[in-house]
Amino acid sequence: MSNEEHLPAAEHPLPDDDELLEAAAIAEEDIAEVAEGETAEELAAQEEAAQEEVASPGGGSPPETGPGQEVFVDGTVGRSDLAAERDEFRDALLRVKADFDNFRKRVAKEHAERVDRAAEGLVTNLLPVLDACDAAIGHGSSDVEPILKSLLDVLEKEGLERMDPVGEPFDPARHEAVLHEPGDGGEPEVVESLRTGYSWKGRVIRPAMVKVKG
Repeated sequence: MSNEEHLPAAEHPLPDDDELLEAAAIAEEDIAEVAEGETAEELAAQEEAAQEEVASPGGGSPPETGPGQEVFVDGTVGRSDLAAERDEFRDALLRVKADFDNFRKRVAKEHAERVDRAAEGLVTNLLPVLDACDAAIGHGSSDVEPILKSLLDVLEKEGLERMDPVGEPFDPARHEAVLHEPGDGGEPEVVESLRTGYSWKGRVIRPAMVKVKG
């Protein structure tokens, strides 16, 4: 009897190399799908837990905050030192700005008043010159008229006004009565101007010297 006769016959034939490779590839795909599914589920669970922790540290509903308040790491609510210091500096800045604005307005007003007073003083010193021109013209010196007109044109542009009160009711704030004649019992009236009066920007700097009737 030969050796081949004593070998048992195989119940199932062995798979070839191609079949083994295909089976291994299928197994690897199954393992990858299972691992990927587990990883996605774990990531989703971790993300949900993190969101709950941020929204409500320590559990429960998130604490309510008021103006200028913050939520600290331990979950308490209050004003931080930095926020308080910021608000203090902001309030101080607003106060300084308001004080500076008021100071600037006051300085500008005082400067304008000083300029007006200086100009008024200069015009007041020029009034005798204007009176001399009027007197010269009254005595027939017509050559003085252009000079007087030039002076008045310049001064009137700056705020000087000549007062011609003849025919107006007597006003002691604007007129200085030096002569008086009886009237018919009516309201006192200016009938003659003996010296021209002047006002500077609406304020009388020299009342007119007048004769009053009544």
